[in-house]
Amino acid sequence: MVVRLLFLLTWVLHAEAPWAGVSYAHTGNAHVVVIDLAQPGLRFRVTPPGGSRETVRQTTLEFLRKEHAQVAVNTHFFEPFPSDDREAFLIGPAASDGKVYSDFETPRQSYAILSDAPALNFDPENHARIVHRGDGAKLFNTIAGSAQIVTGGRKTIPRYSEGELTPGNYSNADSWYERRASRTVIGLTKEASTLILLVMDRATVGEVADFLIANYATWDALNLDGGGSSSLAMEDPVTHESRLLNAAEGRAVGSNLAIFLGPTAVQK
Repeated sequence: MVVRLLFLLTWVLHAEAPWAGVSYAHTGNAHVVVIDLAQPGLRFRVTPPGGSRETVRQTTLEFLRKEHAQVAVNTHFFEPFPSDDREAFLIGPAASDGKVYSDFETPRQSYAILSDAPALNFDPENHARIVHRGDGAKLFNTIAGSAQIVTGGRKTIPRYSEGELTPGNYSNADSWYERRASRTVIGLTKEASTLILLVMDRATVGEVADFLIANYATWDALNLDGGGSSSLAMEDPVTHESRLLNAAEGRAVGSNLAIFLGPTAVQK
């Protein structure tokens, strides 16, 4: 009990600015990590390929601990789902340390995930940008989601074709994007100098986009896998204990993004 109380106290004292170039805020139902992409020693890693499909599922907290990273967040939608199978195919482009193992694609369902949805790529020097099919980008550490929900500083929530019927009876009057669930979003500021990671519990995608634009000057943002997959994990910079920051169940997911900060970020 004493150890647990000390751990919680440490989080209260150190969570606001846990590392140089990094801030963490918990506001209402939102957990936000903001990272200066020019910070020395910063490094990224996406779940590497493995298993007989594309990846082996892990919780975000498991991935953070295995990689000895400081922050981790869930990323891609994946199949099969729902399933207890520990191996997964990812939906959309994926690359880990320069190894590309999933491409742009047309998913089996279109009510949540757009065909050839854009991805976010980090090059070896941590330059980050949104990439699209056919633009010739060299993928290094690359993640994808369901759609780009902020584009050029404006909210861009997908709409269904007129008269389109979708599984689950979604429509423009009752869109998948406007139903409340836990949401994971990754964004960039206008000059792509700052990365924003957001997990928001019980929110619509539109609310998430509005929040990012109003509070974090977000220029571009992708909606990532959500619901029970939404997971933002962090290591305490003093005790090196780690935990989930949000309230979602933290299920084993197809992929995660690990972020290495401070002296431990240097590649050995």
